Amino acid sequence: MNTRKKPRILIFVVAYNAERTIQQVIRRIPPSLAEYDTEILIIDDSSRDRTFEKAHDIETAGECAYPITILYNPVNQGYGGNQKIGFHYAIEHGFDVVALVHGDGQYAPERLPDLLQPFLDDEADAVFGSRMMTRFAALKGGMPLYKYAGNKILTHIQNWTLGSSLTEFHSGYRLYSVNALKRVPFERNTNDFHFDTEIIIQLFLAGLRVKELPIPTFYGDEICHVNGIKYAWDVIKTTLVSRVQRFGILYDRKFDIPLPAEVSPERKKLRFERPQTLALERIPAGAAVADISSDGEHLSAALAGRGAQVTEIDLVPGRDETSMFPASADAFDYVLLLDVVEHLRFPERFLDSLRESITTGREVKVIVSTANIGFAVTRLALLLGWFNYSRRGILDLTHTRLFTFTSFQKLFEQCGFRIEEIRALPAPFPLALGDGFLARTALAINRGLMHVSRRLFAYQIFMVCRPLPTLGSLLASAYQTREQKIASR
Repeated sequence: MNTRKKPRILIFVVAYNAERTIQQVIRRIPPSLAEYDTEILIIDDSSRDRTFEKAHDIETAGECAYPITILYNPVNQGYGGNQKIGFHYAIEHGFDVVALVHGDGQYAPERLPDLLQPFLDDEADAVFGSRMMTRFAALKGGMPLYKYAGNKILTHIQNWTLGSSLTEFHSGYRLYSVNALKRVPFERNTNDFHFDTEIIIQLFLAGLRVKELPIPTFYGDEICHVNGIKYAWDVIKTTLVSRVQRFGILYDRKFDIPLPAEVSPERKKLRFERPQTLALERIPAGAAVADISSDGEHLSAALAGRGAQVTEIDLVPGRDETSMFPASADAFDYVLLLDVVEHLRFPERFLDSLRESITTGREVKVIVSTANIGFAVTRLALLLGWFNYSRRGILDLTHTRLFTFTSFQKLFEQCGFRIEEIRALPAPFPLALGDGFLARTALAINRGLMHVSRRLFAYQIFMVCRPLPTLGSLLASAYQTREQKIASR
C-alpha cells in the first residue's frame, strides 16, 4: 500500500437482528482511525427488529466520528451474500482496505488499528483476527467447549487438506486489501456461512499473503444463527472440492484461479514419469527437433542442453479451419506433439498435412501424447453423473477432442502412421500432492493397476510413430528407381 497518501479504509459492519448491540459497536470504533480516510458502511440484512433504525439514529444524531452509510437489504441475502454486497461497494468506491466487523459485538472494534498495520507495512493482502493463537484464550473468553473443539477439528482438517497453517479458519474478524478482492471471484461464492472458508481458499489459490493476529474472545447472549452440523459439512465439502479440483476430476468455477507465475509449481523439478521425460529419453544428441508441445519452454531447454537442434513452433489450435501443420517436416528427425492433438479442432487434417509435408523420404519420428478419457476416475465420475471440464487434467476446458487408447491409435493409423511404441502413463500425483511419500505411494499403486488394465487405469497415452510414405512419394520413388535401373543397364 502506498503510505504517502492517506489509505482509504472502509469499516464494513454486517448486521442482522442486532438492535441491542449495533450502536455500541459503532461507538467502539477507535477515533485513531481518523488519521486515515475512514468511512463506515452498515448493511442490515433484512432484520426483523429495529437494527436499521438504531443505526440510523446514530447517523442522524451526528454521534459517529466518521462518514457513515447505512443500507438495508429488502430480501435477506445470507451472511455470505451480505459480504458480497459490501465488498462490491468497497471496490466500486475505490477503498484500499475493507474491515469486516460484526454488528453483534462479538469481535472487538478496538483491535482495528492493530489489524490494519500489516497493510500499512505491506506485509499482507488479508489479515484475520484469530481467537486460537493464544492457547485456551477462546475458552476463557466464553467460547463454549463444543464450539472450541469443533473449531479446532475443522481447522486441522482444512490445514491438512489444503497444506496451510492457519490457527483458525472460522473467525469472522477479517480485513482484506481491496486489490486482493479484485483478484478473487468472491461473487461466485455461497451466500451461506461457509463463504468465509471459500474466500480463504480463493486467497490461497491466488497466491495472496494471509496474516493472522490474536484477538480477544467475547461471547455474550447474542443469538447464534449457524446450524453447526450443516456448517461443518459445508466447510469440509467445499475444502475437499477445491483440493480435488487440482486433479482435474471435479470443477467449480469459483476455484478456477490461476496461480501467478512466480508461485506456480515448477514441473521440471518434479520427478515422475510423464511425456516430457519419456521424449527426452528417446531423442539422441544432435537430432533436429520440431517442438510443438504444450510444455515447450522447459522441454526445449532440456533438449538443447543435450545438443539437440530445437525449433519451437507456435501453434494456435482452431485459429483456422484447415489446422495445417505449420512447417515442413523434411527438416526434422523428430516432431513433438505432447498434449497437443486434443486441442486441435481437426486433428485428422493436421496429421494428414504433417505426413504430406515429408517429400524427401527422410525418416521422421513423431512423439505424441494425450489424456486417456477411459481413465477409471473419469469413468466413475460419469457413472455418478459428473462430466466436469476443468482448467487442467483429462477434461481440460481447452480440449476439443477426447481419446481412448483405441481411438488415439486408430486416429494415427488412419492418417497413415505406423505405431512403433504405445505406452501407458500414471496420473501426475506430484503436481497435486507434492513430491513426497504420499505422491510416490499413489504413483506406485497407479503403476500396479496399469498392469491389470492400461485402458482403465492409465491417465495418459504416450506413442512414438512414423509417417508412412504417401502415394505421391511412392510414385515418385518408383519413377526414380526406374531411371536408376535403366541407367545401370
